[in-house]
Amino acid sequence: MRGRTPSRAERAASRRIVGAFLVSAAGAVGFAVTYGLGGDTQWEGVCLAVAFAGLAVGLAVWSRRLIPTGGYVEEHEGFTPPPAEQAMTAAVFHEPDSPTRRWGLLAALGFALTALGVAALFPLRSLLPWDRQRPGRALKDTPWGPGVRLVDGEGRPLRPADVPADTLVGVFPEGNLDIGDAPAFAVRLDPERFTRQPAGGHLGGLVVWSVLCTHAGCPVRLYLKGTGRVLCPCHQSSFDLLAGARPVAGPAARPLPGLPIEVGPDGFLRATDDFTSPPGAGFWSRP
Repeated sequence: MRGRTPSRAERAASRRIVGAFLVSAAGAVGFAVTYGLGGDTQWEGVCLAVAFAGLAVGLAVWSRRLIPTGGYVEEHEGFTPPPAEQAMTAAVFHEPDSPTRRWGLLAALGFALTALGVAALFPLRSLLPWDRQRPGRALKDTPWGPGVRLVDGEGRPLRPADVPADTLVGVFPEGNLDIGDAPAFAVRLDPERFTRQPAGGHLGGLVVWSVLCTHAGCPVRLYLKGTGRVLCPCHQSSFDLLAGARPVAGPAARPLPGLPIEVGPDGFLRATDDFTSPPGAGFWSRP
């Protein structure tokens, strides 16, 4: 039995549905590409909004324009549809012009759903074991390492003479001024006053420690000149730089991590390794 020819309105609705599903697929692909290129939360949100909006519009137009509707009434006592309704339902699923047999629309819907499913897999990459930036490792590693020069806040390399006696100087790894766990401070102390050797060693009294408090990660920048102690302004933890930067007051329980340094062939200060322990607040893998 040949079905009826779709009307102009039905053909127009079909084109709108296919267009909406293609827009949904484009949004899903855009999300995957944005995430794969490094991620931008604003653009990822826009792409997901476009993907789901296209899917919603396509399904809404499909249900309102192509699926037959009508006011069908049945008595409460009867639970079996009348023969006429059964015949109509069978026709909806089996006639050639049935909405469920519009293969172009079904293919577009399948493409949109597949694209969304594939895009949803991309964020899982962050949890996979071969991801080099796993959370546990990211908390332990910083940009400091052998040969990395110490620079000031303007990016200028520092020489030992650039660190005055008994004065804190903020230092950063060259090329990584904006990394949150990398800031440190250098200070020149009298090595004869050391009661405990600095964890990262020293160069004639010149020592470098992480600037992040080991309690909650606040910057330790208040230096009590002449005492060899630094104070965290957030919770008043105090660290004795003459005793290996161990905490002597406040809630902090670990010493500040030290940074081993040397003077390079060019006369500038360089790190010889990463911090002696993970900088900042404690986390779950620490004893």
